[in-house]
Amino acid sequence: MYNTKAYAAASATSPLAPATIARRDPTEHDVQIEILFCGICHSDLHEVRSEWSSGRTTVYPCVPGHEIVGRVSKVGSAVTKFRPGDLAAVGCLVDSDGTCPPCKAGLEQFCPNLTGTFNSPDKHLGGVTYGGYSESVVVNERFVLRLPSSLDLAGAAPLLCAGITTYSPMRRWGLTKDKKVGVVGLGGLGHMGVKFAHALGAHVVVFTTSPNKKDDGLRLGADEVVVSRNADDMQKHAGSFDFILDAVSADHDINAYIQLLRREGNLTLVGAPAKPLAVAAFGLLFGNRSLSGSLIGGIAETQEMLDFCGAHDITADIEVIPIQKVNEAYERLLKSDVKYRFSIDMASLKSE
Repeated sequence: MYNTKAYAAASATSPLAPATIARRDPTEHDVQIEILFCGICHSDLHEVRSEWSSGRTTVYPCVPGHEIVGRVSKVGSAVTKFRPGDLAAVGCLVDSDGTCPPCKAGLEQFCPNLTGTFNSPDKHLGGVTYGGYSESVVVNERFVLRLPSSLDLAGAAPLLCAGITTYSPMRRWGLTKDKKVGVVGLGGLGHMGVKFAHALGAHVVVFTTSPNKKDDGLRLGADEVVVSRNADDMQKHAGSFDFILDAVSADHDINAYIQLLRREGNLTLVGAPAKPLAVAAFGLLFGNRSLSGSLIGGIAETQEMLDFCGAHDITADIEVIPIQKVNEAYERLLKSDVKYRFSIDMASLKSE
């Protein structure tokens, strides 16, 4: 066991502050990673402030962060995929039982015994796991990902959550160059959805409530940008989409987008509104349309996504901050005052 610097919240109302946490020494199957950058996900904020409506509670002190990129500093004796000096990445999961049906299907995110990167029971040291707002992390080799060396490290960090969250449903629904794809909301998730849909060759339409986001939507790869408050512009697209990715977490009228789907079209939710959405059954029934949700992706698919990003030079649009500005970043996140993700330069932690 060794100690490392981190930033932690002591309670739901406490700001994140410098802390010292314990990490396990690498076992034979473990990889120790020096963390270089860690993205800030909206779920970090929810976890720190214990805001999940699902009943999930936060154990304090809480060290968030599950969008981790770094460099391997040490490996266990049985590790075969990594060696010291390699670039590596860790996402939302750090362990699972490996034997249940979801694990055998490569869907570790649905394992009933999964271990999250932070605020999950830590079977090695007791207590809970601590995330990426820290100098280093130790993770089982099965959950460490290879990071293409061509990618900007700071911009690659958000791929570990925002990236796989938007890539996975697009792959599942077979998006190709002959498909028409809608992306609802141009934020941290939505901007990644636009980049992936464009790289897959689809015709991409962004839906936003903000007219001033039109230029950015086009820059990111959209073919069209529709202001969703304009009923006439919405009607022009009725019944024409193969797939719509809904990345909005605020309350909104989902039926307006269901009506834009063609026959057999699908709308997938990746945003998580706090209140239940009212869905009109007839919108789905007429046209055999479907509504679904999607939760990150398995380890193999996450690696596929990183390799795809390497091949197409895809990273998140980011603002790099020092760890000392993390509380300010949380407040700005609540105001959607970032284009489009924060990435923490963990070298700043060394000065604490």
